[in-house]
Amino acid sequence: MARCVRCCCCLLVLLLIALGVTAVVVFLRHRNGGGPVVPGGIDRKYAEALAVALQFFQVQKSGKLVNNKIPWRGDSAEDDGQEAGLDLSKGMYDAGDHIKFGFPMAFTATMLSWSVLEYGGAMQAAKQRDSALDALRWIMDYLLNAHPSADVLYIQVGDPEADHKCWERPETMSEKRPLTKITAKSPGSDVAAETAAAMAAASLVYKPINGTYSSSLLDHAEQLFAFADRHRGAYTRTFPELSKYYNSTTYQDELLWASSWLYHATGNSSYLAYATGKNGEEFADLGNPRYFSWDDKRPGTQVLLSRASFFASQGSGLATDNGLESYKQTADAVMCILLPDSETAAFRTEGGLLYVAEWNSLQHPVASAFLAAVYSDYMLTSGKTELSCGGQSFAPADLRNFAQSQADYVLGDNPMKLSYLVGYGDSYPQRVHHRGASIPADVDTGCGGQEWLNTAEANPNVAMGALVGGPFKNDSFVDERQNVMQNEATTYNSALVVGLLSSLLTTTSVAQSLSS
Repeated sequence: MARCVRCCCCLLVLLLIALGVTAVVVFLRHRNGGGPVVPGGIDRKYAEALAVALQFFQVQKSGKLVNNKIPWRGDSAEDDGQEAGLDLSKGMYDAGDHIKFGFPMAFTATMLSWSVLEYGGAMQAAKQRDSALDALRWIMDYLLNAHPSADVLYIQVGDPEADHKCWERPETMSEKRPLTKITAKSPGSDVAAETAAAMAAASLVYKPINGTYSSSLLDHAEQLFAFADRHRGAYTRTFPELSKYYNSTTYQDELLWASSWLYHATGNSSYLAYATGKNGEEFADLGNPRYFSWDDKRPGTQVLLSRASFFASQGSGLATDNGLESYKQTADAVMCILLPDSETAAFRTEGGLLYVAEWNSLQHPVASAFLAAVYSDYMLTSGKTELSCGGQSFAPADLRNFAQSQADYVLGDNPMKLSYLVGYGDSYPQRVHHRGASIPADVDTGCGGQEWLNTAEANPNVAMGALVGGPFKNDSFVDERQNVMQNEATTYNSALVVGLLSSLLTTTSVAQSLSS
C-alpha cells in the first residue's frame, strides 16, 4: 500500500511537471495524530529569514518571560490588569513603545493563525512552527483574559500619551498602566470582531493540539462576534482620543472578517450567510479591489471566502452561491492589481516594490504578497490554471512570482541593498525606533532616556526580526531613530512577513482543509 501511495505521488509530480509546473512539492498528511502535512525540500533563504522574523515576537513579549532567549529582555508589566482583578501581564507591546493595543494585537494573532493553518507543515519542516505557536499562545492567553464576560473586552493597557513622552526600557517603567474596555454602552465592534476572528482562527490551529483550549477560544469568539454585531460602533468613535494611534476607518470589514473565520471554524452556515447576504452587500464593497491591512480586512475576507468557493464539493450548494462567487470575483480583481504586467496593475517603485502608503510602506506589499501566494496555492490545488484580468490571462505562477519579488525586495534585493528585516543579511537598519533596543540592558533611565533616542550611535541591542516601516517612493531609506515613518517596527508587520516567508518555504504548496 505504501509503495502504491509513493507511485501515485510520483505520477502526480510527473503530471504537474508536464503541465508546466517547474518544481512541485507533494504533501503527505500524517495519519497518526492528525499532524500537519509534511512538505518536501525547504528553501534555505526563506527558512533562515523566517527564523529571524519570528524572534521579534520574543522581543515584544510582556509579562513574566519563559525560556527567554533575548539576552537584553526581562520581565515587565507583571501587574497589568490587577486593578480590574485580571491577569493582563502577557500579550505583546505594539511596536517601539510599551502600549498593548488590542486592535492590531488581535490582527497579529489572526495572521499568525492563518499562516500556521496554510503553511504549518512547511514551518514544521523548517523547524519554526513551534516558535510561531509560542508567539500565538502568548497573545491568545492575553486576549482570553481580556474578555472576562460576554459584553466586556479590555482593548488597551497603558496610556499612549504618557507612554510616548517616555523613552525607557519596559523592564524599568514605573508609570501607571490604565485599562480601556468596551462594553454594551461603550461599543467597539471593530476590535471586538477582530478579536473574535483571532480566536476563531486560533481555535482551528489548536484543535488537533489542545481540544479544550480550542473549544474555549471558539466559545469566546462566538460571544465576541455576537457582542460586536449587537452593539455596533467603532472603538475610535467611543474613544476619539485613540484615533491618532490606530484609527479604525469602519467596523464593517471586521464583522465580515470575523463571520468568515467563524464559518471556517464552526461549519455553521449562518456565519457564511451573514457574510454573503445583506451584510456582504452593504459592507464588502464587492467589485472594488483594495489593499489588505490591519485597518481593511476586505481583501483578506475575499480570499478567505474564495477558499470555500474553490474547494466547494459537488452538491454542497456553495459552488452556485452568488454571494460567495462575488467574493471570489473581487478576489480575482485584487490579484489583478497586484500583478505588475496586468492592465490594472497598481503603482510600484523602480525597484519593484508595490507602493501604497508612505507611512509603514512595507505593510501593504507584504500583506498583498501573502494573499497572492495563498491564492496561487488555492488555484493550483483546485485545478484552476488561469486568472483573467480583463483581456489578459495569468497563471498561478505569476502570482507566486509577485509574492517572491516582494519578499526578495524586503530581504535585500532593492536599490539600497538593505535588508528591511533586522538581523537578516549583512546590511540592515542599525537605529530601529525601539526603546528597549536603543538602551543598554543595565541602564535604568526612568522616563527620561531621551539621550538614547537622540544619539546617532547604533542601537546597543539588536531588535531581531523587526520588519521596519520601509522605503520611500523613490526606494530610499534613512536609518535614523527619529525617523518613525520608516524605521519603527510593529508586531503586525512581523505577522505579515512570517506569513509571506512561510508561503515561500517550498516551491509550491497544496492547500489543505482548514478544519481537518
